[in-house]
This record gives sequence, structure tokens and C-alpha cells, in this order.
Amino acid sequence: MSSVDAAIAKISSPSREAMQHVIDVARRLAPDAEDGMSYGMPALRVGGKPFVSVVAAAKHLSLFPFSPAAIDAVRADLAGHSLSKGTVRFTAEHPIPDDVLERLLQARLAEIDGTPEEDVLAGHPT
Repeated sequence: MSSVDAAIAKISSPSREAMQHVIDVARRLAPDAEDGMSYGMPALRVGGKPFVSVVAAAKHLSLFPFSPAAIDAVRADLAGHSLSKGTVRFTAEHPIPDDVLERLLQARLAEIDGTPEEDVLAGHPT
């Protein structure tokens, strides 16, 4: 079992399924992603760089795309979610919409791949 999967397995339902969904989408978008650690959290890594981590807190789940620019690319579509510079907070009852999640993760992948910052910020990775 991978470190990301092991961390998710420790979480109770329905949060576990919500976290697993994020990781499933990330793995679909980046099938070559590898398990690793980033900032002390189990994370998926692409090209040796942190891609995404999802962590459970007492009252919410946190998505870490390791990129303020990736969050900025979808910020307008995350109304109702608590955001910080590098975190999107959500719950199983109020998940990140799939289309927004995919765009956020695609923006991070574009950033890792070296897509120009203006394209990432515009939400149009090339």
C-alpha cells in the first residue's frame, strides 16, 4: 500500500472516500505520479516535484496543490470553500466540484511541466 493510500485508509468515512476521490482524479490526470513526502505530508509527486496532497483535520479536509498559482487559476470557482495561499479546505458534504478539481490539478501539472505562469494563472495550461 502506498504512503498516500495508507494515510487515507486511517480516515473514517465519509471523509476517507472524499480524500480518495481527490487522489483518484490526480492519478488519472498524472498516471506516472509517484508516492512521496512533501512538507511532512504523504503526497503524489510528478517529475520529482510535489503535485498534490490531501490531509484530514478535525473539521475539514485540506487539499495542498503546492502552488498558489494553481489555486488562483480556479479561485473564482471555489466560492463557499475556505482558501489560503496554498490550501483548499473542503468536506465530504461540500467537496470540490470535479471540473474545478481537474482544472486546479491540471494547472499544477502545467506548472510542473514548465508552462508559462500567465497560462497557469489564466487556467489555460498548454
